[in-house]
Amino acid sequence: MRIAQIAPLTESVPPTMYGGTERIVSYTTEALVELGHEVTLFATGDSTTRAQLEAVWPRALRRDPCIRDPIAPHMLMLERVRQLAGDFDVLHSHLHFYPFSIFKRQETPFVTTLHGRLDLPEHQSLYGAFEDLSLISLSNAQRRYLPNAHWVGNVPYGLPENLYRPYGGKPSYLAFLGRISPEKRVDRAIAIAAQCGLPIRIAAKVDLADKVYFDTEIAPLLRQPHVEYVGEIRDSQKAEFLSGAHALLCPIDWPEPFGLAMLEAMACGTPVIAFKRGAVAEVIDDGVTGFVVEDEIGAIAAVDRLENLSRPAIRRHFEQHYTARRMAGDYVDVYQRVLRAQRKSQLRLVTD
Repeated sequence: MRIAQIAPLTESVPPTMYGGTERIVSYTTEALVELGHEVTLFATGDSTTRAQLEAVWPRALRRDPCIRDPIAPHMLMLERVRQLAGDFDVLHSHLHFYPFSIFKRQETPFVTTLHGRLDLPEHQSLYGAFEDLSLISLSNAQRRYLPNAHWVGNVPYGLPENLYRPYGGKPSYLAFLGRISPEKRVDRAIAIAAQCGLPIRIAAKVDLADKVYFDTEIAPLLRQPHVEYVGEIRDSQKAEFLSGAHALLCPIDWPEPFGLAMLEAMACGTPVIAFKRGAVAEVIDDGVTGFVVEDEIGAIAAVDRLENLSRPAIRRHFEQHYTARRMAGDYVDVYQRVLRAQRKSQLRLVTD
């Protein structure tokens, strides 16, 4: 199958540091190549892939000091995809709603994985205007806000099986990984660790949009003796960071569409303690790979139960359910369904 993978240009594919969507695009692309498909990746020129790279901008926008309008390179990329659309059996976009209007006006089937939140009021009108387009969710929870959308598949995230492995050593702290923002609630994680009498290590980036929040609300909390802020970390550092933790804390305050950090912890055999928001209850097998809790009191109690969990069992659960190969196979099933639906539609037009 000839497949176009269309990535955001904010980060390279894969990202050098933080970058959830671009990371998943990379894992999907490489797994599709392994499965024998002919894949073209539309991404930044500093991306690394075994697929054919169609570079539409030289470097990741977040690392390009000359960029003042990040939308312009994305529009350039979408026009390039449209020009080449006839070379592919299917287009797979990871750009939210950006390509809807332009891709709707070309013949090659396309699907869109929605990686972000869908609960904002303006989304209802937008997706209602494109109700016939083929959408892919990450979780059933994500679909609640657009129940009438044209969902053609639900594909949970997956990681390369050997990307992270348990590192060894005795766990000695609680961990927070990802991004510091109001909805991620690192302040809650810090408070939970304090109540448990444990140190917490925080490996997270701060987006420019969250800089004021970080400076005013979070920076003072980092001066507490039980807190160590290590900043943004690379893939090569994650296995050691996560393996050294008693648990990964995810005390989120938003409808999380999936939660990639939870999978990264499971790949290392590390339990996850997460608030029951969004997709958390779908991702975490409560009592097996971690604990799903309602609030800080529940999280504190869950820390006391961590010794009941088996780290090898957590790793096995990851291998059985959350590999990139499984994710790519799920996507191929979706592509094939979309292609069959298009053929049936074309046949009806011919026979009518």
